[in-house]
Amino acid sequence: MTSTRADILVVGAGVIGCAVAYELARRGAAVTLVDGRSVGQGATQASAGVLAPYLEAADHSDTFQSLTSTSLSLYDAFVEQVQAESGRDVPYRRTGTLEVAGTDERMDVLRQRAARIDADAHVSVLDAAATRAEEPQVAADVVGSLLIGAHGFVGVRALTAALATAARRHGVVVREQRAVHRIGSAAGGLCVETSEGTLGAAAVVLAAGSWSGTIAIEPTVASPAVRPVRGQLLHLVWKGAPLRRVLWSERCYLVPWDDGTVLAGATSEDAGFEEKATVAGVRDLLDAACDLAPQAWTATFLGTRVGLRPASPDELPIVGFSKTLPGLMYATGHYRNGVLLAPLTARLVADALVDDRRDPLLDALAPARFGL
Repeated sequence: MTSTRADILVVGAGVIGCAVAYELARRGAAVTLVDGRSVGQGATQASAGVLAPYLEAADHSDTFQSLTSTSLSLYDAFVEQVQAESGRDVPYRRTGTLEVAGTDERMDVLRQRAARIDADAHVSVLDAAATRAEEPQVAADVVGSLLIGAHGFVGVRALTAALATAARRHGVVVREQRAVHRIGSAAGGLCVETSEGTLGAAAVVLAAGSWSGTIAIEPTVASPAVRPVRGQLLHLVWKGAPLRRVLWSERCYLVPWDDGTVLAGATSEDAGFEEKATVAGVRDLLDAACDLAPQAWTATFLGTRVGLRPASPDELPIVGFSKTLPGLMYATGHYRNGVLLAPLTARLVADALVDDRRDPLLDALAPARFGL
């Protein structure tokens, strides 16, 4: 095997690509990880790391709920293993989420949602007084809330760095600043044309997020059906008593960190590949944060993070083998839930590529539904 050839080449070094590369190498594959940027510098760096399947799946299918809740169940062991194998600390909390309602109509929605959530998610429907007891900093006009104890959050930058370190310790070769332009067939496998030359592999995992559709795939009849959705996230220094857990409303969420900072997110904007922050986005988030927890008015503004989330037409990830290019596997289209779905995606991909075991969960995620 030459230095330009691997058993498996993973395109994309965000949290999904790093998780996939780590899991493949942990199971014995020779892996190369390639990205046009540095590790974790795409949508990953602009993620707040909220792990909240029962909120994210509120308006989605049963399949989406199954995917997200299954992946959350893997998270404790996932973080513990990655920390042990990387030697890096990963901030991780399972302190729950508190979704507040400002109207009776919204409270009815939360009650209906609570009735559909599994009991082991530790769900409580709270009135106004109980809500303020759980989080004294919520707005005075709150009428109630939904507390989901199983939820939490993770430090995404730290997690991605730890995954990359653990992957390297398992022999993964990481090639940064190396943009991928084309994936095609070659003798004995696939070839990947990059800005720094061609790489070969027996199989390729396309985990390039919003940029998956910009990479030529030959032969194929379509490009990955992924569009970029801009998300803006505010980084604040909180003043006074800290928030106790993730706060959630219809307009924003607030994630408290041990260092006294809070992440406030996030917008969802169809802005193409434009990654710049906007005055409108910042103002809308600040207004929403202050309406949710008025103490936010006293916070210090540290900055804005912007990322492009990869959304598929049905908002389900695209994970599975290509029907047009043997040896190509997709792992993209995770939209707002790449961090939450990273452990499960890595397991599904490694099961299929290394152990030749196809999980039934892949049926609903197959690239074939978009002609890929």
